[in-house]
Amino acid sequence: MSLTRRHMLTSTIGTVACAVALLTPKRARGADEVEDFLWRLTGRKATPSNRLRLVMPAEFPTGYTVPMSITVDSPMTEADHVKSVRVFAPKNPLVEVVQFHFVPGRSLSSVSTRVRLAAPQHVVALAEMSDGSLLMAKAWVAVATNGCL
Repeated sequence: MSLTRRHMLTSTIGTVACAVALLTPKRARGADEVEDFLWRLTGRKATPSNRLRLVMPAEFPTGYTVPMSITVDSPMTEADHVKSVRVFAPKNPLVEVVQFHFVPGRSLSSVSTRVRLAAPQHVVALAEMSDGSLLMAKAWVAVATNGCL
């Protein structure tokens, strides 16, 4: 087999692609992975938004009972309200951790609970609004022990 210009070009491109992937910070790659995950899951693009707040501790000693609170800035009227909020943990055996449904005029757009996490990971909250838009928030949580056996 002779070394041709085409072989050199394809091997150089492959080497450069690997180097870029390895040199990209893990946190930056995590953002792309989360957006790709949500696209594969819903088939729609979610928009990172300050209207949706996911609050979780950055580190927690056990993955069995990690506290979580979610708040969505919404007037909860018929014209503008939160339909549902879904929470995902991509490294858990069951990826969708919890789902909450809201009713306009009858519920607050806020909830607190505890969830199980299998490993350190980005936890993602996805809020579907009444106009069909998807809002996204994520939090990095490092757990010391696996809460999903």
